[in-house]
Amino acid sequence: MDKYGKRSIHAAWLAPIVGALMLFAGYASARAADTLGDPAYNVVIQVSTSDPATQRTALNNAANLRKALGMDNVKVEVVAYGPGLSLLTTRSKYPDRVPDMAAEGIRFSACHNTMEGIKRKTGHMPTLLKGVKVVPSGVARIVELEKKGYQYVRP
Repeated sequence: MDKYGKRSIHAAWLAPIVGALMLFAGYASARAADTLGDPAYNVVIQVSTSDPATQRTALNNAANLRKALGMDNVKVEVVAYGPGLSLLTTRSKYPDRVPDMAAEGIRFSACHNTMEGIKRKTGHMPTLLKGVKVVPSGVARIVELEKKGYQYVRP
């Protein structure tokens, strides 16, 4: 209100202006967070077969995604379970490629349920390649990642 008891026109415009500025600041902050840590693309690749050609295709898919979209623009996780777990063990047809790709930032997740099944059959847990992480369930890991917005690929 001004000195005459009337509401100032400036006060009526102040709230919307402040609100617009706050929205812009929030948008700018969110955009900065996008460029500082979160990649533009998140992809999960399922490997559930022991077929070497399909496993090779999964590895090629992961490498090609990073090449095409930019290493900093895509996060890739390869989840192996069932017969596909063989990709991530020392018996893999690609024993050098998996650790090299893991060192470059591609995550490899091995299903603990599958590992326990192998242990029941053979008497020992399979030996995983360097850089491979164990998740409780391969299928559940894929579902979790999809819920987080990951795109699903199955070669």
